[in-house]
Amino acid sequence: RKHLNIFKKGSAGLTGQDANGVPLRRSKRGWMWNQFFLLEEYTGTDMQYVGKLHSDSDRGDGSVRYVLTGEGAGTLFKIDEKSGDIHATKRLDREEKAYYILHAKAVNRFTSEALEGESEFIIKIHDINDNEPRFTKDPYMARVPEMSDIGTSVIQVTAIDADDATYGNSARVVYSILEGQPYFSVDPETGLIKTALPGMDREVKENYQVVIQAKDMAGQMGGLSGTTTVSITLSDVNDNPPRFTKTLYEFRVPETRELGSEVGVIRALDADIGENAEMDYRITGSDGPGMFDIITNRTTQEGVIVLRKPLDFEKKRQYSLRVQVENVHINPRFFSVGPFRDEATIKIVVEDVDEPPVFERASYVMEVKEDAAKNTVIGSVSASDPDDKSSLVRYSIDRRTDMDRVFNIHAGNGSVFILRELDREEYAWHNISVIATEFNNPRQISRVPVYIRVLDVNDNAPTFATNYETFVCENAKANQRIQTVSATDPDEPLGGHRFFFSLAQEAAGKANFSVRDNKDNTAWILTRRNSYNSLQMSVYHVPVVISDGEFPMQSSTNTLTIRVCTCDREGNMKLCNAEAYTARAGLSTGALVAILLCVIILLMIVVLFAALRRQRKKEPLIISKEDVRDNVVSYNDEGGGEEDTQAFDIGTLRNPEAIEESKQRRDIVPETFYPPVRRPVLPPTRDNNGDVRDFINQRLQDNDSDPTAPPYDSLATYAYEGNGSVAESLSSLESVTTEGDQDYNYLSEWGPRFKKLADMYGGDDSDRDS
Repeated sequence: RKHLNIFKKGSAGLTGQDANGVPLRRSKRGWMWNQFFLLEEYTGTDMQYVGKLHSDSDRGDGSVRYVLTGEGAGTLFKIDEKSGDIHATKRLDREEKAYYILHAKAVNRFTSEALEGESEFIIKIHDINDNEPRFTKDPYMARVPEMSDIGTSVIQVTAIDADDATYGNSARVVYSILEGQPYFSVDPETGLIKTALPGMDREVKENYQVVIQAKDMAGQMGGLSGTTTVSITLSDVNDNPPRFTKTLYEFRVPETRELGSEVGVIRALDADIGENAEMDYRITGSDGPGMFDIITNRTTQEGVIVLRKPLDFEKKRQYSLRVQVENVHINPRFFSVGPFRDEATIKIVVEDVDEPPVFERASYVMEVKEDAAKNTVIGSVSASDPDDKSSLVRYSIDRRTDMDRVFNIHAGNGSVFILRELDREEYAWHNISVIATEFNNPRQISRVPVYIRVLDVNDNAPTFATNYETFVCENAKANQRIQTVSATDPDEPLGGHRFFFSLAQEAAGKANFSVRDNKDNTAWILTRRNSYNSLQMSVYHVPVVISDGEFPMQSSTNTLTIRVCTCDREGNMKLCNAEAYTARAGLSTGALVAILLCVIILLMIVVLFAALRRQRKKEPLIISKEDVRDNVVSYNDEGGGEEDTQAFDIGTLRNPEAIEESKQRRDIVPETFYPPVRRPVLPPTRDNNGDVRDFINQRLQDNDSDPTAPPYDSLATYAYEGNGSVAESLSSLESVTTEGDQDYNYLSEWGPRFKKLADMYGGDDSDRDS
């Protein structure tokens, strides 16, 4: 407890003058006090006494009243107005608030006049050790590599004590390890956890639970403490080499296994995890080089053996491989442990499979001259059963590759021969497929392509390279060139074409033109006289003989047509006969045919248009304009109703004679091989209802006897319209001719909806006449 110190103030004295000469006075304080101190967490029954305020002006007569303001005044702290004693009303916690600032003054109780100036004082809370240390985390998570050396830092833990660190040892924390020995230790001052045991192996134990205690009062007796758990995991390092589970692996694989397919899978075990367990497989030795390969599956860390070359049971039945596995990521620190690799032997046994025949070659190429006779052998193929060389093989040609059956093959020895004459100019190559089948097992077949080349024989005569059309001027001179011709030949001699041109012998004696061979597969057509007369001869036909230089020599006579034309001085054509002019104008036969077709089509259009105009002027079926009776509407299965526009005109029923005999039906496809139905001519009658009945019966008979009619009725009326109606038929077909014979009085019985109609038709004769 601290007592208030009261100091007596002296009287005021002069201290000088201000700018106006007024004396200045300095007054002394009449009372003051020092700081108060209060223990936290007071547990007594009475209010805790803080201190006493007292003023020199207090004479003890009760005229002085003490007033307390500031933090906690009136609630946490109360003052006796008469005596100035201050008490704390509640338990105070330093960790919640360490000090309070208050203000006190003394006033006259009766006049409330301040006897002393307001003064400030502080109440400080004395700390006691009432808070235990608390760790910032619980639990802590930490990792440390396995096989770490002693003293390797793992993690630092921190505990905080809320007590006053500047007063005593209440907040001085000391760390210790409760659980986790002898693997780990903790620094008492800093809380740093370190490894305490060498060679901790993750593969033996991976996780550790360490309990750390923090105790205040520097670890002395009576101090408060707190604990936390640190979960420490040993991280993996590559300290274990991979090891095969077996030293010898054996796999069996059929000889028909496809290339690139899997033969077997091997796996080595590694106690490490993650990238430290990644490994590579490779083949270090094999008695079948290049036959197999091994691929590492990065997901499963397995070695997959893959076939690279085809297997053949008859050639080699077993293979031996030497395989090595090693880690991808090696830690140099553990080289001393040993080599991080392992080896194993793999035995692969090839199983026999019944295989199809195998041809000696992958493909065959044969040659034959195009003039070879039928049944000429052009080559042979050979295949054998790989399982049994003595097994018989049957040969055939896949007819899907030889649709025209040009070739055939001997079933026993594989000799290929021709069945038809060949033409190199039509097909220079024939590509067929030969099938080999095991005699004992027909399901085992194989195919081989055979390419047959047809060799050329000089069997075609050369002809003009194009259809030459030329002319000669009437004023031409002798030995004047009028045309250069060349030739073509579908044959293909080895040394290339060599053509010879000459004038036919039968025209050599009286020739008007000559042929000069240029020795370069072209020839000139020359005139042999000075002038030509188109009136005497307008067209000349020059026979040109073209022969080749091959054996046997082939030749042909080609006719060159030369027209005589009138030319100007420069030799430009001015006038020819009509045929020549048309030809020179560029109108070929095809163009003339196209023009004629266009003219014919235009004439047909004109004729059709005229026929339509005449058809429009034909006499209508309804002759009388006064005949206003209803049309008969034919309703099909779908019920067209009032919107149905395909109706028979009543004139057709009234005038059967006006029906066209050759009119085609519109509901079926016309058939030309069915003759038109011949209908008997109905005798004329004045009975209108009879005409309709006969017409309907005739149509019914036509439809029943028509073989092209569909199995349903279409556009055919079989009965009178309106039968079965409650109001009977409203059609005028059954009405009499004159309107005056009708009795419309029944309309008044049909109700108000027909009132207007009854008024129009239901009146007496006198009303209508008027």
